[in-house]
Amino acid sequence: MDAHNHIRQLMDQCVTISASDLHISAGLPAIYRIHGKITHTDTPSYDAAQVVGMADSLMNDLHKDFFNEHMTLDMGFTTDQGFRFRINLYREKGSVALAIRYLDGSLKTLPELGLPPQINYLTNLKSGLVLVCGATGSGKTSTLTAILNEINEKQEKHILTVEDPIEFVHTNIRSIVHQRELHTDVPNFASAVKAALREDPDVIMVGEMRDLETMRTALTAAETGHLVFSTLHTNDAVGVVERLIGSFPGNEQAVARQRIAHALKAVVAQNLLPTVTGNGRAVVAEILMVTNAVANLIESAKSKQIYSVMESSTRQGMQTLDQALARLVKQKVISLESAKALSRDNTSFDSLIRGA
Repeated sequence: MDAHNHIRQLMDQCVTISASDLHISAGLPAIYRIHGKITHTDTPSYDAAQVVGMADSLMNDLHKDFFNEHMTLDMGFTTDQGFRFRINLYREKGSVALAIRYLDGSLKTLPELGLPPQINYLTNLKSGLVLVCGATGSGKTSTLTAILNEINEKQEKHILTVEDPIEFVHTNIRSIVHQRELHTDVPNFASAVKAALREDPDVIMVGEMRDLETMRTALTAAETGHLVFSTLHTNDAVGVVERLIGSFPGNEQAVARQRIAHALKAVVAQNLLPTVTGNGRAVVAEILMVTNAVANLIESAKSKQIYSVMESSTRQGMQTLDQALARLVKQKVISLESAKALSRDNTSFDSLIRGA
């Protein structure tokens, strides 16, 4: 078996049969996920050496070093046909396995994603830090991609991204876009952001703020006149503020509060819920805009009061999770039952549904 050609043919087949995912592991044939269901193929089962051969044919030396040390690796890959995939290599029962996701390369606009119109305001900020948060699979990458695409189409900027891996490839429209991938172009997020400050960017997108050093460098970039976008795995907008501050050592937290209060411009906390039609999922977006009042609460360690400011600041573009849910229910986008299951406060949610 020519491992190099074989794995690429299997990946191209994803597109032909409308599969979202491809799984390859020792002792099994190629397995696809089609329309949400695991589907076996009639190809022969692979042995461990064949799987290793396919994995090796996708990796460069940096990838291999990282995988050997950490036993798991995320990477992006584009086939000769131009199809883009996100690949996770991992070990199970002592063997190598691959989970490969096909990335539909079509860039969706903010309205196409169903995001509220105030998100568009974020594309016109000149500097500061904007965070998009939510659980894995909540659409954070799609939202950031749409925001960057909006800037690319409307403004003359230098956009620099650091991603793990690159999922959507941007072409240069009115802006110029440089995309750097972990383990291919850069060793880690922190050093890439630090280097970015010498690469004349207007906009920096950091795929994820995974560690304290990345947070520090992202804050520095936001404070020095750059517009920085990034993600965190936190489920609510107010929780993001405390998570950021709590990542700093105790003796640095007072200064961190001041820095975050001045650098943070907005937080978007996302969830996805099934639509009433059953043919897709709707974005439920909690939005915190960091006004002077919010910045003062952050700086004075009164983050718990931010939620009440959000409830009363819809004119400033803010909305709580319950307000976002109630709006989508009234628009008949999501069901009352699914909204209520996600709501934070059933009493206030019921009041919003009744229009109180």
